[in-house]
Amino acid sequence: MKRRARRRRRFALWTLVGIAGLVVVAALFVLAVNLLMVHDARSFIVTGPGAAPSAPVAIVLGAAFYTGGTPSPMMADRMDSALLLYRQGKVKTLLLTGDSRTGHDQVSLMLSYMLAKGVPKKDLLADGAGYTTYYSMLRAKTVFHVRSALIPTQRYHLARAVYLARSLGIDAIGVPAEIRHYSTMGETVREWGARVKAFLQIRF
Repeated sequence: MKRRARRRRRFALWTLVGIAGLVVVAALFVLAVNLLMVHDARSFIVTGPGAAPSAPVAIVLGAAFYTGGTPSPMMADRMDSALLLYRQGKVKTLLLTGDSRTGHDQVSLMLSYMLAKGVPKKDLLADGAGYTTYYSMLRAKTVFHVRSALIPTQRYHLARAVYLARSLGIDAIGVPAEIRHYSTMGETVREWGARVKAFLQIRF
């Protein structure tokens, strides 16, 4: 009986050691992917709209909005930064991409916003199947044949957006889009996992 009990304790100990090892390996993998993505994207992110080069298209990514169709501050900043790039002559076309499923129609809201701001319809492209950043970039390349673009989005999101775009064959430059003051702490934390997902999506 004592021998059996020792065997069970030894098995439990090694099981715990194995689980701890897997946790450490997973944590190191997450850290490595995040550091790699941020490092690789850094050279392709400018300080602001004024420092952005010219490109044919700005890819404007969807974000949350409030009941009644009011853009969230993050969505408004992305759109207003894209408008600034457009009015400065940095881009000629705005590709509005996001989720347009029932009850979550980001793109129709973005389209209405841009038209109300005086952007001619001929300078707007709409993609309602950009359900995630990955699909937005993939469809920008394969459906809209974008080869070069500016991407105005929040700083926490820039590395992943630029990494995905460039990995999919778009010569992309990220432009910080933070006009208003708001906290992105929660999004920054979630971004660590989102970067790992993006890394795996590109490879598999």
